[in-house]
Amino acid sequence: MIREHIEIVESAIEGERVAVPLDGTVFEMLHSTTSSVAAEPTRFSYFENAGVVWGDYAGDTVVEGRFAGVREGDTVRLSYNHRSVSGALTHGNAVTIVSRTGDGALRLTEFYGSAAGPETSVCVEVR
Repeated sequence: MIREHIEIVESAIEGERVAVPLDGTVFEMLHSTTSSVAAEPTRFSYFENAGVVWGDYAGDTVVEGRFAGVREGDTVRLSYNHRSVSGALTHGNAVTIVSRTGDGALRLTEFYGSAAGPETSVCVEVR
């Protein structure tokens, strides 16, 4: 289990928190405190089996990325690694809260850290 302390800011989470499997879901980044979301936002593909979550992502400033972790209820704890368009390698840990918005779409609010301090990103389900 990822034991790094990552603060969850409840006021950043929109919609009702839900405990749903993420297998086969796809999300696009809506906004992030660490990057501007481009015309081609980062797209995340999620897979899950019995609470084990993994996937990949690319787009915007990311050439190739992978993540893996566990989902317990509405909370996903994961580690990620990616290569950016500049060639830089990034790795870290995150806590993601799964919620459902009024229109029925799933929303992921991710909390993680950078050298600048606490960070947040939001992704919405592609349906």
